[in-house]
Amino acid sequence: MHGPDWQIGRILGIPIKVHASWFLVFLFVTWTLATGYLPSVLPGHSAARYWAMGGVSAVLLFASVLLHELGHSYVALRYRIPIGQIILFIFGGVAQMRREPPGPRAEFLIAIAGPLVSFLLGGLCFGLVSLAESVPGAGRFQGLLVLAVMVGHTNFLLGVFNLIPGFPLDGGRVLRAGLWAWTKDFYRATSQASLAGLWFGGSLALLGGLVVFAAVAGALPGTLVTNGGWIVLIGAFLFTAARGSRRQAALKAILSSVAVRDLMVCAVTTIDPGLTVEDAVNGWFLHYGYGGFPVVQDGRPVGMVTVREIRAVPTSLWAWRRVQDVMRPWTPDMAVASDCSVVQALERMVQTGEDRLVVVDDGRLVGLVTRSAVARYLQLRGFQS
Repeated sequence: MHGPDWQIGRILGIPIKVHASWFLVFLFVTWTLATGYLPSVLPGHSAARYWAMGGVSAVLLFASVLLHELGHSYVALRYRIPIGQIILFIFGGVAQMRREPPGPRAEFLIAIAGPLVSFLLGGLCFGLVSLAESVPGAGRFQGLLVLAVMVGHTNFLLGVFNLIPGFPLDGGRVLRAGLWAWTKDFYRATSQASLAGLWFGGSLALLGGLVVFAAVAGALPGTLVTNGGWIVLIGAFLFTAARGSRRQAALKAILSSVAVRDLMVCAVTTIDPGLTVEDAVNGWFLHYGYGGFPVVQDGRPVGMVTVREIRAVPTSLWAWRRVQDVMRPWTPDMAVASDCSVVQALERMVQTGEDRLVVVDDGRLVGLVTRSAVARYLQLRGFQS
């Protein structure tokens, strides 16, 4: 998702962000409820109250989406899968997992956790409404009961919609888990589940288009034009996401059979930690044109220095600061074995935010693998971006 986003907090250690597109839906949902739904079910109140209730309702609806994504995230964390962030955006929310589940069982449990949370929230809302309606004088809280019913309906719809068996929806991930268990091939299962997502996305877009056409032609109420338009957008979003997932599965299938040793640079240029930043810039960064170098002392890697670290140092201090002062200290996440697949190396880069990894065998530096090397390999194989 392109465009600005803002972090609004952290839950379970996961950054929670709101995408700019979320505000459009927030305003649309608030306006729809304040001018249409709420006046029809709760007549006799002021416009200000309807707008306030519409705003609260929109927040509760997106809180439901957030809890849905936290359901996925909690189970993923139980399997030690890092969650980079949760973003709320125009079509709901997404929890960004840093790596794929370890097996079909984990995939199934992570996928089903979100809809289960939605169904539990929906059941809780309806249960509270039933309990409240049995209490004398419940009519004084009619506004709260209406909000609870609305949130309950929304959560049930959220759970049902996400169970559509088309990747990347939760139902598609459940389908992928089953196909993965059946075929023992993760990438083939992803491709097949994404194909189902393409079919459902296209069908939704077509259905929405028919609704819009029928509403404009007068065969359906004119108010359904907006609903049809949303169905078209959701279908197009699902179609696009499924197509991207299918393409990514094909890319990973190619790279899963390639070992790091086949792409790594064997003649690795390293930097001594005692060099000044000025010498490193003039003698290494400008001379070789690379974006970063392993820092090696006595034959063993002790850190990594890239353009990012160099730019963080004021130019006036380059002659006084040394590489060891600005480098990122060595961690095992900076290294990968030469017999690992390129997919594993890329997943490590995504997890750590690195664009290069040192290749180490038996504690000895034997090469360097970079994202640009992977991109060149794909270009040579004819895989177009």
